[in-house]
Amino acid sequence: MQFRSCLSAIARSAKAGVALVTLTVLATLSLFSQNLNNTFRSKISFPGQTLANVWGYESRGREYALVGGAKGLIIVDITNPDAAQQIIQISGPNNLWKEIKTYKHYAYITSEGGQGIQVVDLTDLPSPTLQSHFYTGDGAILGQLNAIHALHIDETKGFLYAWGGNLFGGGAKIFDLKADPYNPVYVGKFDQLGYIHDGYVDNDTMYSCHIYDGQYAIVNMADKSAPELINTQTTPGAFVHNTWITDDRRTILATDEVNNSFLSSWDVSDPTDIKFLDKIQSNPGSSSMVHNTYVRGNWAVTSWYKDGFTIVDITRPDNLVQVGNFDTYPQGQGGGSSGCWGVYHNFSSGTIIASNIDAGGGAGELWILTPNYVRACYLEGIITDALTGLPLQNAQVQVVGSNPLLQELSSINGLYKTGQQAEGYYKVTVTKTGYQDFETFIHFQRGELIELNVPLFPNGIRNV
Repeated sequence: MQFRSCLSAIARSAKAGVALVTLTVLATLSLFSQNLNNTFRSKISFPGQTLANVWGYESRGREYALVGGAKGLIIVDITNPDAAQQIIQISGPNNLWKEIKTYKHYAYITSEGGQGIQVVDLTDLPSPTLQSHFYTGDGAILGQLNAIHALHIDETKGFLYAWGGNLFGGGAKIFDLKADPYNPVYVGKFDQLGYIHDGYVDNDTMYSCHIYDGQYAIVNMADKSAPELINTQTTPGAFVHNTWITDDRRTILATDEVNNSFLSSWDVSDPTDIKFLDKIQSNPGSSSMVHNTYVRGNWAVTSWYKDGFTIVDITRPDNLVQVGNFDTYPQGQGGGSSGCWGVYHNFSSGTIIASNIDAGGGAGELWILTPNYVRACYLEGIITDALTGLPLQNAQVQVVGSNPLLQELSSINGLYKTGQQAEGYYKVTVTKTGYQDFETFIHFQRGELIELNVPLFPNGIRNV
């Protein structure tokens, strides 16, 4: 078990902001490490009501958490994250499901409890006196809009998309907000693929989640009266719950709301030819269930029910690496949908808010935290037969002493990709039945890629 001269060790600069150090190995994040690179600031309990999703709003230098309480929208001033203050709760349908998005100085709230879309004018914050009303449809759907599961707003184009609910088999309902955001105008629908659970829309491109069909769709929505289906893609858990796109619009992140699920990444730079890139779990082996993912620059911030939330470095979307997490639900781990429903990730201050559905006794919780966004340390390469040069599948690459333990099997092409958030020197081993073990020491540094290519010698062959 020695480091042989047949290994290359070439340091060079890499593109896309990643320093590349060629050497040779890989692995994926395995076990769950609690409360990493996040600082707890405060939390608020809401006795007598559970919580669903959260969103954020900023005005006049102040930051507000918009919280989906079972009894209606709760607005909390979190400008001082150590001393958050509830301003008001605006009554809505008494129902667990609440989703919130904003456009300009308006908040839009939907619920499975019905009453259409609740519109709240946030102009007068921090005053608790806010104007609001329920919009239940106009024109061709006048008075018909009732239950809605979720929503998204294409802020670039000024359209609201309502998912699920009682119209068009739960397909997308589209509303124009540009002329009068307080009074949406119905302009079209997309029901070609039936029920849509959630979705993301950016610049007239829709990424809709067809949860019961196990796939997401990419749809050209430029013509709201005649949407054009471009492609569909099945996800690893075949129960896709939500999607979010990276800032460069080249990569889609998707979640599957099932036990033992993954956050997956997909190359959609050519939407007619979608390519799978990678998938990651918060806590492999725990059966934990992912829920909602959101993108902030080079990171995905994702709610994982009983595991709280995670921060994943997505700079290299084909090598997702968890670099932070916080367990908002210390009551337990494992499968099921207790714990963290949602997170909001995009305050100017960097503050993260997270909603716990029920911390006990029917009381939801709002957690307020300060994240430390760090870059991942990457390890990638190829494992080959030292005599034939052919790639070796199922060679195990392990970073000894890493926490969580990094270990991964090489693919059919001999490739492996892995990484961790911790810097420092670690022993890396590569093993495969029928071959001599290999080990070396690697210096992991954040934002750098170590390329470790390992030729393994068959047993019985003298390695000189």
